[in-house]
Amino acid sequence: MMNALKAFALTATLLVHPAWPSTAQAEPLLVMVEQPGCIYCERWDAEIGPAYPKTEEGKFAPLIRADLRQGPPEGITYARRVLFTPTFILIDDGQEKARIEGYPGEDFFWPLLTKLLLDNTNFATVPETETVRN
Repeated sequence: MMNALKAFALTATLLVHPAWPSTAQAEPLLVMVEQPGCIYCERWDAEIGPAYPKTEEGKFAPLIRADLRQGPPEGITYARRVLFTPTFILIDDGQEKARIEGYPGEDFFWPLLTKLLLDNTNFATVPETETVRN
């Protein structure tokens, strides 16, 4: 009976405290602020979402999600109110450093995100190797 209570308590704790990277770390995070019914959020999920954690940008600034109506996740402070979804907020040491408002499509998102990281963090892109064509 005691083991069942411990298991229940652990499960309840995990449900109340979702597992996202700790904001106490110096690691940059990218917060995606979204809301139910946001078609641009759904497009981002379909076009970018599966690849994001596998990219250099995604490894450098892991994604966490926040609901527009819930406010920022615990330990995170936005510089100003979020008005649009999706909004992508670069967080470092719990503070907003920069943001991308809206989703401009796959072709524009990656360059905007890379510039955001280059301008506001110590992110360095890996140079692409040239292919010799005959």
